[in-house]
Amino acid sequence: MPAALSSCDDADMADTPLPPARGLPATVIEGQGPPVVLVHGFSQTRRSWDPLLPHLAGRRLVLPDLPGHGAAGHYEADLTAAARLLADTGGRAVYVGYSMGGRVALRLAIDQPESVAALVLISTTAGIDDAEARVERRRSDEALADRIERDGTSAFLEGWLAQPLFADLAVEPADLAARQDNRPGGLASSLREAGTGTMDPPWWDELHGVSCPTLVLAGERDLKFVALGRRLVVGIGANAAGSVLADAGHAAQLERPAAVGAAIGRFLAGLGDPLT
Repeated sequence: MPAALSSCDDADMADTPLPPARGLPATVIEGQGPPVVLVHGFSQTRRSWDPLLPHLAGRRLVLPDLPGHGAAGHYEADLTAAARLLADTGGRAVYVGYSMGGRVALRLAIDQPESVAALVLISTTAGIDDAEARVERRRSDEALADRIERDGTSAFLEGWLAQPLFADLAVEPADLAARQDNRPGGLASSLREAGTGTMDPPWWDELHGVSCPTLVLAGERDLKFVALGRRLVVGIGANAAGSVLADAGHAAQLERPAAVGAAIGRFLAGLGDPLT
């Protein structure tokens, strides 16, 4: 494994970010098979994957914190720069990304296809089509970033997790505590630099550049992302397949971790050795 995959101590790293050349702070779980890099969503940290880990037991797993989050709270990066940092962290690997993490992993698959042996996208989009809607989304994210800086992370999370999007999500105590430790400035920077409205122009016309085997997952109750997932599959082409997870919403990997773990396991089992 490259040096960037070394396990790191969260207490040591909380206030001292790694130099960008070393990639992102990451936890590594040793195991068998190709490395699988789990890329969290906005407001989360690497701890947000904890419910899924038992269902990927025995695999080599890499869990980074994205810029603005966790031990990378002092990092600032747009989606393209975050993708480069992610590649420096994981090397050639299978990348599993949720929501914002899915956008980062998707950007990596487009920009550096040699780094992505296979791709799993959970509740992911390639951007907002309408130009005025993109501008409005950036305005909305800027206003939210201002509120996070003014009111703090805990107050933000109370409203964020109360959205209908997360109506069926019961956040684990360890996950919530890790989210509450996120720096307000880091979350605000992430919104401004890597929000969906920053995908301008959107990436739908670039999806043909995703050459690796790809699995697109969405929860059946998240109708918006079910439709977006189907569109991703069509745009990527014959090397992509989609699956709609029953009894799940936007954060399917937290709501139904066993089902998501099983879907990822079947996908990886069908790849043979994706690193060859």
